[in-house]
Amino acid sequence: MQVERKVLQAGIVAALLAFVPAAGLAGEPITVIVDRAKVMHVSRPADVVIIGNPAIADATIQDNQTLIITGRSFGTTNLIVLDSAGNAIADENITVQAANDDVVTIYKRASRQTYSCTPDCSPVVTIGDNSEAFSTTRDQVNAHSSLSSDASAK
Repeated sequence: MQVERKVLQAGIVAALLAFVPAAGLAGEPITVIVDRAKVMHVSRPADVVIIGNPAIADATIQDNQTLIITGRSFGTTNLIVLDSAGNAIADENITVQAANDDVVTIYKRASRQTYSCTPDCSPVVTIGDNSEAFSTTRDQVNAHSSLSSDASAK
């Protein structure tokens, strides 16, 4: 009788766990770097992807079980993935962090400017830098990109 009761209890626990989405068991957030992408696989075909704050992260469905998550800005948001019946496949927190590889940040009082040193140091567009440095670097990057696009169109 005791063995049958334990087998029954184990069966009930296994049945309950079968209804809990696998991603829901994870406690650690998904960590993504700003301006970088990360692959996330889900257990069932995804139909709808919802991002709590799309200014922090973006997610697209690559194929029915593969998502691409891209960091947009620093912060934390959530990701919900639903199947075609509206059932949750995943409900995860996403933390977007800065890339600190080969980066030098210069502070002048409250003003900040960031450089990527790979291997020579050049200014980069980084959230949190002073407005003038950010705007100048952004404008130069956009102008360079425009020149490249114009040249390749000819």
